[in-house]
Amino acid sequence: MDLNDLTPAELRVWEAFPTGAAVDFQGSAERTVRAVVLRALMLNGPRQDGEVPVLRVAGAHITGVLDVRYGAVETYVRLSRCRFDEAPLLYGCEFRQLNLSGSELPGLAAATLRVDGVLRLTDCRFTGPVALGGSQISGALFMDRAEFHTPDDSDEPALRLNHASIGEDLVAPGIRVHGRMVCNDASVDASVNLMDAMLENPDGTALDAQTLSVASDVHARRLTAVGRLDLRGARVTGRLDLAHSRLSNPGHTVLQASSSVIGELWLNEAEPLDGSVNFRQTQTDLLRVAPETLAGEVRLNGLSYTMLSPHVPAERWLPVLRRDVDGYVPHAYEQLTALYQRIGDDHAARLVQLAKQRRLRTTRAWYGRLWGYLQDVTVGYGFRPLRALAWLLSLLAVGTIAYGLHEPPALKASEHPDFSPVFFTLDLLLPVISFGQEGAFAPKGGYQALSYALVITGWLLATTVITGITRAVSRQ
Repeated sequence: MDLNDLTPAELRVWEAFPTGAAVDFQGSAERTVRAVVLRALMLNGPRQDGEVPVLRVAGAHITGVLDVRYGAVETYVRLSRCRFDEAPLLYGCEFRQLNLSGSELPGLAAATLRVDGVLRLTDCRFTGPVALGGSQISGALFMDRAEFHTPDDSDEPALRLNHASIGEDLVAPGIRVHGRMVCNDASVDASVNLMDAMLENPDGTALDAQTLSVASDVHARRLTAVGRLDLRGARVTGRLDLAHSRLSNPGHTVLQASSSVIGELWLNEAEPLDGSVNFRQTQTDLLRVAPETLAGEVRLNGLSYTMLSPHVPAERWLPVLRRDVDGYVPHAYEQLTALYQRIGDDHAARLVQLAKQRRLRTTRAWYGRLWGYLQDVTVGYGFRPLRALAWLLSLLAVGTIAYGLHEPPALKASEHPDFSPVFFTLDLLLPVISFGQEGAFAPKGGYQALSYALVITGWLLATTVITGITRAVSRQ
């Protein structure tokens, strides 16, 4: 490049490059630098023996398109607090390190970008799409407090990180994304920091992170999201921390985490989710969420967890299970039962199993529902065995009083044992055991009808007791 063609501002940058000196245009009247000058420095800038060339420019107004597609930039590049008229084209480019901190850009086309060190977009403001799909960053990616926007009439994601590979952390606390953030099939070899972030894409997907792979934790405390968080098939080895978050997608799915494997899933102290939740076939060691947080419809079929925190009575979880859009989901009840059994809360486990049978009853034909009501009223499906004793004592009392006041006549006046209203009633109630009373006396009229009722009730009671005991034994 002919130095005579350079403006005074560009000449300052050119002369500072060989020694790595910084050029700060803050407060300067002349701060315009053409993108072609920066490109020339990046790809074939002057060298000075014994010095390390570095492009350090701050506060510049960069005109034209910075087109370094497929180029290999061997120097460190820092263009901080700069204002770009056009979106840089860095497709397929290779950098040692790239720092655009604090700059304003109308977009960034950097798909399949390769950075051997760190990529910094801290405090950047993008008014157009940022494409980093397929990029490979050996170090960390810093996007803290960066803002990403797309025009209202554009379907393009505001930020693309799909298929990206990040060798260290993805650091983006306080990030603001107005539009879709796409990082499906991306991999992060350390942690992701989205604390205090805001993702907005009303009635759409705010975060598309399908099959995202994170080797450590995802820190997303106090995350505010308007739109769907899609984490289908994600793999998070450590903790997915959404504590104190505010997630909203009214009338639609707000959190989609089906078929995911997550070490720990935290939603503690989060505001009630405004939208439905999908945890189908999800696996986690610890699910930390209050039942009231899952305020909308849920999909829990196949959800597997080892621990559930905080420990609350089963009565608070049962309404959540009843809101499953798949209807009766046995697996959800069995998972909750197993949890209470592991921590030794047998009472809560029985309540969950009783609720399971009552929910199953609603799926039966009328005769199945009738039989279910009978089992429920008599012995609580075997989970409340003392009810059978209460029914037995009540019927025994009725029969004893009735036949004690009106002794039935003997079938054979000369051959009969002494009448006992207690044991006569027991003979009627107990289908197998005989005390010799039932066959010796024959009540008449209404007392005969009472005897029939006691026999039928005894058989029904015995059948339901046996059914309940069988269920309890098979469960053990």
